[in-house]
Amino acid sequence: MATPDNPPAATAAPAESPRAEERIAADLAAVVSLLMRRMRAASSQGALTPSQRAVIGRLHTEGPTTTAALARAELVRPQSMRMILSALEEQALVERAPHPTDGRQVVFSVTEWGRQAIASVRQAKQSWLLDAIDTRLDAAERRTLAEATELLKRLVQE
Repeated sequence: MATPDNPPAATAAPAESPRAEERIAADLAAVVSLLMRRMRAASSQGALTPSQRAVIGRLHTEGPTTTAALARAELVRPQSMRMILSALEEQALVERAPHPTDGRQVVFSVTEWGRQAIASVRQAKQSWLLDAIDTRLDAAERRTLAEATELLKRLVQE
């Protein structure tokens, strides 16, 4: 019989049920979103929009490319990408150069100022995350987080 000292048996669905997986997915999406917001808030990103940050980050990791290629990669219209690149160019974070083989096109790349800005933002995010891990998690929780990180890597592999 259920009493305050003897509650009824838990009726939670097993971890394998679709309902539990849906809850895990929803919780994970919410936590990842919050983590990203906290990391963005910790960095000195200035007035860059999320789209601008994504484009400068892509150019930094993948190298010079065209407006059309960036638009495809970021799933936006070429006109929208031109606006994003214009804003980044005005801030001297990216620069344009003639396409090496197609005179009708230009390629964009990150400037030295842009690389420094990216490094500064990444360092601030890393510092915040390292401090949060060091101050809020004990050794066992850090090991669990390391294991969860490996699982998250598997989730995003294509």
